[in-house]
Amino acid sequence: MKQKTGRSFVNAFSGLIYFFRHESNGRIQTVVGICTLLLAGWFHIKASDWIVILICIGLVLSLEMLNSALEKLCDLVQPDFHPRIKIIKDVAAGAVLWISLISAAIGAIIFLPEIGKYL
Repeated sequence: MKQKTGRSFVNAFSGLIYFFRHESNGRIQTVVGICTLLLAGWFHIKASDWIVILICIGLVLSLEMLNSALEKLCDLVQPDFHPRIKIIKDVAAGAVLWISLISAAIGAIIFLPEIGKYL
């Protein structure tokens, strides 16, 4: 049992490493996430805002990972263009866009009052 669990963690970390090495959108979103964390530290936001920001970053990156995995699977199943595969890929990308927009709105709610203190 322990060997299976250990192997699962190794596989999961391999997936993370692959994602951050090969997916440019993932790297961009990671940089945005890090900048957001630095901004949160700069403004000394309250703990509840930290939690919300960490959840948003986690959701965006997790959905981007799922989107990337789904795209790879679609390409394996149907290497050529297919209208249904396009819909699957577009909807998955739309999920990433949606949570990114919601996260940006949450970021604005948290950070704009802080930025306003300096203006």
